[in-house]
Parts: sequence; C-alpha cells; structure tokens
Amino acid sequence: MFNFFAYLDRMKYINRWSLMRSTQQENIMEHSCQVAMIAHALAVIGNCYFNKNYDAEKAAVYALFHEASEVITGDLPTPIKYFNPEINKAYKELEEVANQKLLGMLPKEMQEVYRPVICADKNEEEAKLAKYADKISAYIKCLTELKSSNNEFKKAKSSIEKELNFIDSQEVRYFLNNFIKPFNLTLDELD
Repeated sequence: MFNFFAYLDRMKYINRWSLMRSTQQENIMEHSCQVAMIAHALAVIGNCYFNKNYDAEKAAVYALFHEASEVITGDLPTPIKYFNPEINKAYKELEEVANQKLLGMLPKEMQEVYRPVICADKNEEEAKLAKYADKISAYIKCLTELKSSNNEFKKAKSSIEKELNFIDSQEVRYFLNNFIKPFNLTLDELD
C-alpha cells in the first residue's frame, strides 16, 4: 500500500525520448524537474509582468507530477498518442486508471492531499502553466539536440514551435522572447 514513492522513483529509469535517437539521454524525472522550473517561472512572469495572481508553487508541483502515471503506463510517443481521437481517448483513460492506482498506494489520510496534484484539473490556471511548460521543455530538448547536430529532432522542433505559437499566453510569449535564446549558446557563450 505504501509503494507510491517507490513507484515514483522509477521515473528516473524511463527514457523520455525512447523512439528518437538522442545525443543526451533524459529520463522522466529530469524532464519533470525542468518542467517544474519552467512552470514556476511562467507563474512568476505572469505575476510580475501581467498582474496575474498565480500560485507559482502549485504550478511547479503540478509540473513535478504531470508524468507520474508513466511509471505505470510507460511513455507513449506524441505521434502515437495523438494519431487519432480513439487512441488519444484510450490513452487518457489509461492514464486515469494509472493515477488512481498510484493514489491507492498512499495511506488513506494522504490520498486527498495528493489527488489534486496527481489528477490535476486541466482547466485550473496553474495546470495550464504546467502544460505550457511541458511544451517549452520539449522545445528546449529539440534545440539542445539540434545544437548537437542531431537532425532527428528537426521535424519535432518545427511542430512544437507551431504549437507554441498558437498558445494564447503572455507568460509563454515572454518566456520564449526572453529566455529561449541562451539554450542555443555554449557554456562559454553564456557569460
């Protein structure tokens, strides 16, 4: 019953980009940490520059747990996940079953604390920020791989770039305009 945290520890073993050849391997735990930092930044940007009232810590926590179900389901590549509506619906149902299984591993007293984190309401503003951060993280991965001359990420970069351009968010625009460029620089160039 108390395997919840042991299960989540498996996130460090699940390769995030299993179907694409990567120059730098990335597991779900590393990915989730980056997404959490970006989600937190998006919330702070919204609060500082656009008079929003986001809970930055909540956005970060949602992002930390956004892939938790994958310790049970594994990672399904985006082209397959969104191949058609039936597959997408079935995968979402599978994620929900996995999330409920994870919650069931916690003591009853803790389940209601983790339920809104594991099963975040997708309409909640902080959950949206976590989703945007996930997309930005994928974009950064593409930039990193292309910088290493891995052209396998060229199509993914183009696709994700289009998706980011359709996101109606001042925070995302600000982040992309002010923080993405350095991801194309070398460590020496960052100074």
